[in-house]
Amino acid sequence: MSELESPVEPGPQRPVDPAAPTAAIGWMIPAIIGSALFMQTLNATVLSNALPTMARALHEDPLRLNLAITMYMLATAVFLPISGWAADRFGAKRIFLIAMVLYAISSAACGFANSLLDLVLARICQGAAGAMMVPVGRLVLLRTTPKSELVGAMSILTMPALLGPVIGPPIGGFVVTFWDWRWIFFINLPIAAIGVALVARFVPNVQEQQVSPIDWRGLWLTGFGMAGLIFGFENLGRDVLPAPLVLGFFAGGALCLWFYARHARGNPHAILDLSLFRIQTFNASIVGGAFMRLAMGATPFMLALLLQIGFGMSPFQAGLLTFISAAGALVMKTAAPPILRRFGFRTVLAVNAVITGVLFMAYGLFKPDTPHWLIMLVLLVGGFFRSLQFTSLNGLAYADIDQARMSRASTMSSMAQQLVQSVGIGLAAMLLHAFMVLQGQSHLTAATISPAFIVVGAITFISLAFFLRLPKDAGDELNGRSARV
Repeated sequence: MSELESPVEPGPQRPVDPAAPTAAIGWMIPAIIGSALFMQTLNATVLSNALPTMARALHEDPLRLNLAITMYMLATAVFLPISGWAADRFGAKRIFLIAMVLYAISSAACGFANSLLDLVLARICQGAAGAMMVPVGRLVLLRTTPKSELVGAMSILTMPALLGPVIGPPIGGFVVTFWDWRWIFFINLPIAAIGVALVARFVPNVQEQQVSPIDWRGLWLTGFGMAGLIFGFENLGRDVLPAPLVLGFFAGGALCLWFYARHARGNPHAILDLSLFRIQTFNASIVGGAFMRLAMGATPFMLALLLQIGFGMSPFQAGLLTFISAAGALVMKTAAPPILRRFGFRTVLAVNAVITGVLFMAYGLFKPDTPHWLIMLVLLVGGFFRSLQFTSLNGLAYADIDQARMSRASTMSSMAQQLVQSVGIGLAAMLLHAFMVLQGQSHLTAATISPAFIVVGAITFISLAFFLRLPKDAGDELNGRSARV
């Protein structure tokens, strides 16, 4: 049983396949579903490291090849809103399996690409599959796990996702240095094959639910709105596109989302349920947590620049140095449930927000002559507390969500995280450009990168305004505290 087992009565049981083996409980289901997150996050970080090599092989400018990343995120944004509806209509397990197979096929297509156009088209298909894979996989977990065990299951689910960004840089550096860049896509094939086999064998079926007709107008409005904002943030501070065009993306995206808000008001069939934000725990997790995720999205990007450009390390050296943060994240995964059970969500989120923000700022104190053991120690501690915050936020979002709205909550959470990730990277690029201008520099140096960590760390403190307003017993059903009170 999970660490979070308690006398609390579990939530209502969902209809599952009676033939599903009883062994598929505890850690097994979230670990299997987590393989999909691992495949996605590993591919994203490996690709970022490999872009210069890929650009030379395809005879393209590296800046143009950034389209391979941007178009993936755009496809994800467009297809995310439909994922919850499809899971309810056709069955979450079925959609999850189809998405994993399509992700593997499109990964192979990326590996066989011989031009930028081939690569971009394959990445669009990969992004569409990824949009269905992660939120639907999370939905399978939410519908097969009692609330009293949800935090422990979420901890296991996010373990593979945390490993991807950490081992991605050294793997990407190794692959493009000693093998062919195409293998950064081919390595998804065995992962997907194992994942599909395990899901088909061990993950129980979740019965299809009665759903309303699909909201096509809402789908297009949210898709184009998210695409406009993401494309705008992706190009913020990069000087790749003219500033008026970037502002046009922002304006168009914001206008589409404004029209969607008007369309969704009082509409029971809206593709995204904005009324979820009236639930305090969901609002604190998504809106308050956004300020934490901004820093979490910007920091890996800035840390890579600091170590490689500021300190002159190779991508392989920098990746090996930052690998230690995975150890802190993994240790936290076993520690999170008892910590939350002892102190509760409100206290953990508020105190940990301060600790995490201070640690983000500490990265800006690294110097070229800072001992590597000290950098690794700070990254180790940072990985622990950052992962604790992720686990707490992910669990709290579903604390007060009933089963009928789980699919919509999962979709909304995924869309918000996708948007915030783009905002974080855009914010980092904007800060770095601003500090270059202020210091009169024409290129990045350690002196222009370090101050950005101070700003990003300070932004995390805004989340306290949401966490401190939570009730003292917020989320207690998830960690078993309500049984003892």
